[in-house]
Amino acid sequence: MVIPTNTERMNQYIKYIIVMGLTTILLGCSEDPIENFDKGTLTGIAVISGSNLPLENVKISTNPGFSTVFTDENGEFIIEEIPVEQYSVQAELEGYLTAFEGVEVTTGATVNVVFEMDVETANNRPPTTPVLVTPTDNAIDIPLDTQLVWTGSDPDEDDITYSIELRNNFDDEVLSFSTVNDTMVDITGLRFGLKYFWQVGAKDTVNEDVIQSEVSVFETIIAPENRHVFVRKDGGNNVIFSTDTEGNVLQLTSSTINSYRPRQNPVADKIAYLSNNGSETHIFTMDFDGSNKQQITSLVAVNGFDLEEIDIVWTQNGGRILYPNFDSLYSINVDGTGLQEVYQTTDGSLITEVSISADESLTAIKTNDVSGYNVSIFTIDNSGVVIDDILSGVNGAAGGLDISVDNQSVLYWYDVSGFESANYRQLDSRIFLYNRITMITDDLSDSKIAGTNDFDCRFTPNEAEIIFTNTSNDGVSQHNILITDTNPLDVGVDRELFLENAQMPDFE
Repeated sequence: MVIPTNTERMNQYIKYIIVMGLTTILLGCSEDPIENFDKGTLTGIAVISGSNLPLENVKISTNPGFSTVFTDENGEFIIEEIPVEQYSVQAELEGYLTAFEGVEVTTGATVNVVFEMDVETANNRPPTTPVLVTPTDNAIDIPLDTQLVWTGSDPDEDDITYSIELRNNFDDEVLSFSTVNDTMVDITGLRFGLKYFWQVGAKDTVNEDVIQSEVSVFETIIAPENRHVFVRKDGGNNVIFSTDTEGNVLQLTSSTINSYRPRQNPVADKIAYLSNNGSETHIFTMDFDGSNKQQITSLVAVNGFDLEEIDIVWTQNGGRILYPNFDSLYSINVDGTGLQEVYQTTDGSLITEVSISADESLTAIKTNDVSGYNVSIFTIDNSGVVIDDILSGVNGAAGGLDISVDNQSVLYWYDVSGFESANYRQLDSRIFLYNRITMITDDLSDSKIAGTNDFDCRFTPNEAEIIFTNTSNDGVSQHNILITDTNPLDVGVDRELFLENAQMPDFE
């Protein structure tokens, strides 16, 4: 018997171990076929919520992560050979809210999922309801230029467009304004003594609905009883103002429109004035507070050698207005009807200024040539017959007609220097009072400052004083309105400065 050595025994043992190990591995493989590789299929579609229209190019991904795919033109997708598992499936597309659906994939089965996707603003909330702050509800004596203030916000911090609307209790005028995010707006040009109803709407950039506030009401101040009107220059335009004796000034016409030569009539309760309409100058009227502006003339415009020198006049009863057009004098009713030519110069000279007596029996006229000179100031009766030859055959400029209430006096100004120039400059214009009974003319400017001009003269209502414009004769200095007595014995005793930086006065 052969007894194996130790070395042989060790080799046999190693071979045994190797054979047993291989056998174990082979047996293990045969008993575990495909348990860790069970799979199914995931399909689905992505549509717009509400309309169910398919969405293309939606990114579909899973958690746990396995695959990412995109929907086709029909909104459909498929993920094949997806391991059996419970998944959270996510759908993403720019402009839409990300959607999630839970699914369970089972062996050999097809699971279908539908994503109804909302636009990304679907959960956006509209602005809060605006709350009106100032003016407070039922506030009174609100200025014509005021500020409207309210509160408001947007829960999603979207930009808010506020629409503000004002209506009044007098007519159908609607004032509309808008702001973005600002909760206040400055309002100008409201009218005197009206109730205004205002409301604010709020709309953000997402929601279609406009959120409306409650309606609030306020009342503007009552119009002041200003008896003086005048003109100031503003940015190259003439602008009409009114004032009281305390100097409280109210602007009546826009600074963007040239308006001048205001003439009041208490009976008509209107102010007539000249203003531009395109290339023409016409007569307009407005209420004493500057509202209700109406154009009166249309077929025959106001015209002459220098439009700013032209003057117009009311009849005492407020029914008609007289105005010049080159060599003719026209009359028109205050409602724009009844246009008629009432006088025409016999020598072709231009009519520039006119005044009519309270009883309408006497009309004063100033005529001149195309340069403003060769002046004649005279009166006519209703038949056009010349009654008084007040000024004629002189050199220099003249104007400023006004007839006293008793028809005995005619007020005018005249440049006694007799100077004439292409720019119509005056050197020593003085105010004169012509007495029709005595035919005596009194100088009411004998104490004015040398180197200045007095012009644009008018009687005050009591005719004990005159109101007029004074300025340096340099042609560029500020104009001021002064008042002085009409009694020649008192003239110059008190030349009172009434308004600075003002001209073309009228006091009724």
